[in-house]
Amino acid sequence: MELRTYIVEDNATIRENLIGTLEELASIRALGWADNEADARRWLAAHADDWDLAIIDLFLRGGSGLGVLESVRTRQRGQRVVVLSNYATTDMRKRCAELGADAVFDKSNEIDALIDYCVERSAADGLSR
Repeated sequence: MELRTYIVEDNATIRENLIGTLEELASIRALGWADNEADARRWLAAHADDWDLAIIDLFLRGGSGLGVLESVRTRQRGQRVVVLSNYATTDMRKRCAELGADAVFDKSNEIDALIDYCVERSAADGLSR
């Protein structure tokens, strides 16, 4: 089961590598991406039923990933939102959880954990559909 995934990341190199890696190793299908809060919020609202997973960076070209996270706080049952950031401190993890993040991953040392999370979600979603 492929996870229909939307990526919110402003660094083009990181975004392209992330999409390639996750599509190859973690059964995701990238639906699109945004590099700023306004575009991400707009797409996620307009496609509220069309995605399974959103991966959100905290620091964006414009706005913040926290604003994106807050905008999908109420979402469809089964939709998951994770944060992928270089700023995954204890306090930031707590703040993201308060805003409804299902998980927070550090870009520098938790990419494997993100891949594992996606694989597990894909398997679980395949069983429930």
